[in-house]
Amino acid sequence: MDIKYTLSGYIYITPPDDCHKIVDAMLTTNYSEEFCIAEGFDPYFVARLMEAGFLVMSTNVSNEENSPFYIMLPKLHLVRSALFYENLHVKKSIRKYLNRYELKADVEFDRIIDRCVEKHGCDWLTPPLVDSIKVIRSLPQANVYPTSFALYRGGELVAGEFGVACGKVYTSYSGFYEEDNAGTVQIIHTTRYLQNNGFSFFDMGMPLDYKTDLGAVDISPGEFVQLFRG
Repeated sequence: MDIKYTLSGYIYITPPDDCHKIVDAMLTTNYSEEFCIAEGFDPYFVARLMEAGFLVMSTNVSNEENSPFYIMLPKLHLVRSALFYENLHVKKSIRKYLNRYELKADVEFDRIIDRCVEKHGCDWLTPPLVDSIKVIRSLPQANVYPTSFALYRGGELVAGEFGVACGKVYTSYSGFYEEDNAGTVQIIHTTRYLQNNGFSFFDMGMPLDYKTDLGAVDISPGEFVQLFRG
């Protein structure tokens, strides 16, 4: 297929494109950017991008405060953080907190994604992207499913995250915590949930120190795509 590029050298993806072949082209041509640019926020199109292995982000490219213009930024990380279950490291200092909390999967999705926006802003979790992600949850023909993990203490929501499940891989998008240690506990319990429910590994997206501390390792785009496709 013909790959389209912007004048600045970014791959430009449109709804008719085969998103899997776009990923193949990125790998075979050693595409040096993490981001592509994509057209529109149709939920089926966003779902197909996710199914191909992209972590879908967005941004406002307008300088007019009252007239935003949003674009999608499908991202294939040049370095991906992956947590394989045998590598999970739980520090002694955190073990005493694990039994104080209860993890629930796929609950309060809208509340959790909205709280992530409140905590971190809408620089990449833009309104049209958030709306599209929420719609994807109810699409009958989508092969991906946006889901959430909520951590409770005494019935109160104290931490959570949302992401996308595709096949046997769960990709984390964003999270939040309301009290010390709750975020770490949530990730640990989520990792164990994924392991117990047949997911092959925990895709943590961009490498960060706290992910490495938990046992995540850095993998290349090629390694990730091979694991993602199973």
